[in-house]
Amino acid sequence: MTGFGPTTALLVVDVQNDFADPKGSLYVRGGETVPTGANQEIERARAAGSLVVYSQDWHPAETPHFAAQGGVWPVHCVGGTWGAEFHRELDVAEDAIVLRKGTGGEDGYSVFTVRDPETGEEASTALERILRERGIARLVVAGLATDYCVKETVLDGRRKGFPVTVLTDAIRAVNLHPDDGSNAEQQMREVGAELV
Repeated sequence: MTGFGPTTALLVVDVQNDFADPKGSLYVRGGETVPTGANQEIERARAAGSLVVYSQDWHPAETPHFAAQGGVWPVHCVGGTWGAEFHRELDVAEDAIVLRKGTGGEDGYSVFTVRDPETGEEASTALERILRERGIARLVVAGLATDYCVKETVLDGRRKGFPVTVLTDAIRAVNLHPDDGSNAEQQMREVGAELV
């Protein structure tokens, strides 16, 4: 069991239709099972007084992040479309804190930072400020995808000094290469994240 309390935040990363629904443009195999695992933890977190923060990929229609403009990914999570919406089974409160990544065409893998795909310049999101202001000392992470946004969020969280627990029942990998998911899990362990 994952311990929750007022100084712990649950980060629910990118559980959106384009990733979690088989009809999504960048469907992550098994992604449709993630809302169930995430919802159990969301309920436990709320009951314990933990902060719950959700992230969304939220891209413009054209961005260097997409293959059509020189990136590696198919068009996905374009702001305001069905693909960018949270999966219908995910429990999202009306007053939930939601951080949108990539709104200016940046690569938004980590919920902590975005990166200009052409210059590589990084900028912070509001996440760290929100966590510090609320006295958060520990993070629990669920969502999609293990080998991209989950991994990068965990690595950033560890760099910023947060103990991090990753919920393996509530993550899935893209696996562009067959071992990407397992390699990502190993990288997270190597920086001191706990995978449960």
